[in-house]
Amino acid sequence: MITSGEGKYKVWINKYDVGDDVVYFLGGGEKSHIGGIVICEPGKKNNTIRFDNHYDYIVLEIIAEKLLKKYDKKIIVMGGIHIDNAEKYEINIIIENCRSLAECI
Repeated sequence: MITSGEGKYKVWINKYDVGDDVVYFLGGGEKSHIGGIVICEPGKKNNTIRFDNHYDYIVLEIIAEKLLKKYDKKIIVMGGIHIDNAEKYEINIIIENCRSLAECI
């Protein structure tokens, strides 16, 4: 598990090798959940699934693109980060922590 941030702004990601493919689960905040899924395959357009009223796909896409460049194989990144009544500055902290996380992968 790789982590970034502290307290309710802490985010984490776990890697699962599935044969030749890779699945990552992103979580954090006050309550992890599945808010979106990004499916990547070399040479093809990414497929993003966004669950209603969830914006997790934004950071999932950032991470998925980084992983696709690194591994050049099928990648799935899913998960979600939740903070109750998050304010704009808190969302920005989470986004920056996810960017830092992506750099550590």
